[in-house]
Amino acid sequence: MSALFDLALLADFMLAMSALLLGLWVILTADALRAAIGFLVYGLLMAIVWIRLDAPDIALTEAAIGGGLIGLLVLGASTRLPPAPTAPTARGRWPLHLLAALLSLVVALGLAAVVLSLPDPAPSLATTVAAELPATAVENPVTAVLMAFRAVDTLFETVVLVLALIAFWSLIPDASWTRRPAWLPLPHPSPQLVLLAQILLPLVILVALHLFWIGASLPGGKFQAGALLAGVWALAMVAGVMQPPAVTQRLPRLLAVIGPLVFFAIGLAGIWLAGDFLAYPVGFEKPLILLIEAVLMVSVAVVLGLILAGLPAALEDRP
Repeated sequence: MSALFDLALLADFMLAMSALLLGLWVILTADALRAAIGFLVYGLLMAIVWIRLDAPDIALTEAAIGGGLIGLLVLGASTRLPPAPTAPTARGRWPLHLLAALLSLVVALGLAAVVLSLPDPAPSLATTVAAELPATAVENPVTAVLMAFRAVDTLFETVVLVLALIAFWSLIPDASWTRRPAWLPLPHPSPQLVLLAQILLPLVILVALHLFWIGASLPGGKFQAGALLAGVWALAMVAGVMQPPAVTQRLPRLLAVIGPLVFFAIGLAGIWLAGDFLAYPVGFEKPLILLIEAVLMVSVAVVLGLILAGLPAALEDRP
């Protein structure tokens, strides 16, 4: 038993050092593409860290968003940056990189000081949540907190996603509204990439539906499933298996807002049926929560996928 404990401690130490060194390398490297790849790997590494901290819900989110969607955005942006500067110019950026590393170190030390200064045991509402959990008819405390105890926050988070998409679309030139985004699709995708996208598309859809369904009782849920669907949609668009939708198409717009609309409608119905906004009638808690989670999964996937698809290119000026 002692040997197993020592191995686990050694593995945790190596994991922590790997995350620290990779983070420093991402900050200090002068090559944008290498930094983007390192950031993607860092997101996946942090997902393993959250697993070791017994936070599987956060680990799933980190793997899907931090190691997937954001990594894809950063990787795509790095390929479209101008050529790397000459050696003297690159050396001149080291003070800026060093400043970023020092600021990151200050934030990390500050967070560590706050966590280590907490009393033992740390203050927690876990007991209160566990006592009220049966009233929600769901077994996963994370889902119960998001959809019942702080449902208003979750509602506004979904609204913020739609507002982010609107703000993103506001950057489209007026003359390009009817065009399809051309950021993700590769001009000549390799046959291997096309085959990978075709194989993964149905498999990932099944995995996302599984994550959504078990979210009521086990780690998972709408945000993780939606992010996974958005990621495989982006892969399909990169490979040319699916075309990015035009901004003027109504179906993507409807799917993007249907989640918050249904969530808000059920919340209003709770005033008459259960006596309060976003209260669930007795006996209908779990079906209503699953309905909200289902439409929110679709909205999250569509909003993130539309943002990943990018903006339509501006029309070239003609004489």
